[in-house]
Amino acid sequence: MKVIYAGSFDPVTYGHMDIIYRSLEIFGEVVVATLENKNKKSLFSLEERLDLLRETFKDTKGIEIDSFQGLLVDYAKKRDIHVIVRGLRSATDYEAEWVLAMANKNTANEIETLFIPSSHHLVYVSSSLAKEIAAFEGDVSDYVPPIVQEALMDKMRKEQ
Repeated sequence: MKVIYAGSFDPVTYGHMDIIYRSLEIFGEVVVATLENKNKKSLFSLEERLDLLRETFKDTKGIEIDSFQGLLVDYAKKRDIHVIVRGLRSATDYEAEWVLAMANKNTANEIETLFIPSSHHLVYVSSSLAKEIAAFEGDVSDYVPPIVQEALMDKMRKEQ
């Protein structure tokens, strides 16, 4: 069964990778879909995020990297995918994700949202924290894979 794991992936972290690999193990196929969120200022362009995702998962069968515009449920319907996977790090994540899941269910009753809790050793990992640490030239090796760490540090040097 094919599922969608969507996010901004600005940048992709070990936390995202944990949810993606676990989803792959459960479902067999995962579409990792990113979009340009007009409500967020991204550090990496859409194309840069897609390139980092492709490079990160280049040797993994069953993972497809894609992008979309508009509503996730519309994208899921277009792809004939009926399950959206969301990762949870905390109760705060659950509350926000639950509201989105209910809105999605209201819009597209045939699409289910499944929550996968973050592995305990990755609960603190987030893209925003990785970017903040990188902005101060800190070590982000516990947050992102090497290819992303290099891109993140290069981007931060250019931003300063």
